[in-house]
Amino acid sequence: MTTETTTTTATTVTTTDAARGARRLRGLRTRFLLAYVGLLTLATLASVLVGREVLRAQLHDRIEQDLRQEVTELRRLARGIDPATARRFGPRVDRVFRVFLQRNVPAASEAFVTFVDGRPFLRSRAVVPYRLDRDTRLTARWGRLEAPERGRVETPAGTVEYLGVPLRAGGRTRGVFVVAQFSDRLEAQLRPALNAVGGVALAVLLFGSLLAWRLAEGVLRPVRSVTGTAREISETDLTKRIPVQGADEIAALAATFNAMLDRLEAAFGAQKRFLDDAAHELRTPVTIIRGHLELLGDDPQERRETVELVTDELDRMARLVNELLLIAKAERPDFLRLETVDVGDLTEELLAKARAMAPREWRPAGTGRGVMVADRQRVTQAIVQLADNAIRHTRNGDAIEIGSAVAGDEARFWVRDQGDGIPLDQQEAIFERFARGDGTRADGSGLGLAIVRAIAAAHGGRVELDSRPGQGATFTVIIPMDQP
Repeated sequence: MTTETTTTTATTVTTTDAARGARRLRGLRTRFLLAYVGLLTLATLASVLVGREVLRAQLHDRIEQDLRQEVTELRRLARGIDPATARRFGPRVDRVFRVFLQRNVPAASEAFVTFVDGRPFLRSRAVVPYRLDRDTRLTARWGRLEAPERGRVETPAGTVEYLGVPLRAGGRTRGVFVVAQFSDRLEAQLRPALNAVGGVALAVLLFGSLLAWRLAEGVLRPVRSVTGTAREISETDLTKRIPVQGADEIAALAATFNAMLDRLEAAFGAQKRFLDDAAHELRTPVTIIRGHLELLGDDPQERRETVELVTDELDRMARLVNELLLIAKAERPDFLRLETVDVGDLTEELLAKARAMAPREWRPAGTGRGVMVADRQRVTQAIVQLADNAIRHTRNGDAIEIGSAVAGDEARFWVRDQGDGIPLDQQEAIFERFARGDGTRADGSGLGLAIVRAIAAAHGGRVELDSRPGQGATFTVIIPMDQP
């Protein structure tokens, strides 16, 4: 049994290693390296081949020039004066060949062959790998030339490039001059240069491959860091971050990924706090209801009081659930029902509704003029919520102002009270869900101001607060006049 377990474990490890090796072979660095090395190899081969062909083309150009140069010198000599007689050569081509071979020494891979009356006459004395004047096939062909011939033949010593020209006198061909180049010997002189080019190309290939491997490693290391960090992240641990080094695209990627993690950590933290607060807010009325129901007796008066208390707690739970649903719906595209709204008429309606909410000294504080695109009911809900918040922190007869204004492309609605005010360190926190401050500005379920901000944000607007402890508070809802 132990042996089977060990075998299974070893097989699993081997399979895992094989899978990891296969992933490594299919990895981005491997593909990048293969593509780079393949391209570099093709470029290197192309460079070597092109270089070889260029050198060979130059070699053949040189052979052509050498062949024509020797023929040109022979013809110039044939039109000149015989140094032995101080007269023109005339029909004696044998004399032309003798003087030419005495004056001209062929190159190491070059040979001169002459023919008089169709038979081999004289040849150059330079040592060549093959005696052309003894090749019956070539002598029979060259001895009968009646016109210049440029060609190439294969010999036991390799390829021979030649140029044959007949010399005519008295209306007929008297002799033939052939200059030949053993091109294989010349090409052999190119091999050291080609070998040097190939060696340099191979060194560049190896160095380039190593450099590509290191560059790929440097480029992909941050990417692997992103992958590793992403694997280590869980719903309960979003503290991992990627080190940002340099100022290139990879560093920008790491910074962007870290910023995303910051937002996710903040979002998850807010969600966790929200769930904890929601559970706490719902747990309290459930506990109250259960406790009273468990202690419920047979006395009618006690039953009536218990029912009233339970009903009140259920109403509070229903309101809390409705407010949570409202905040959740605020991010949906169908949250708003847009229409054209007259800012002045809406301000008057808001003031009239607020007067029926509580006995306060409700004052108009300005009326904006203009037409905006908004959800009338949602805007009304936000301002009424602010009015309810002001009522909670004022007493009967205290003044509360409601006003509006249009400035540029924004409409502003505000509610100003003369209550206790809000400390500066709490002015941002009171807009969070279930936030109630330190008790000086309790907000019922703690969702009222969060709803106001959600409605403003759904319109593409915002909420501003101007308050000091003991000097009241002014909440302003700012909404764009037009919606995207």
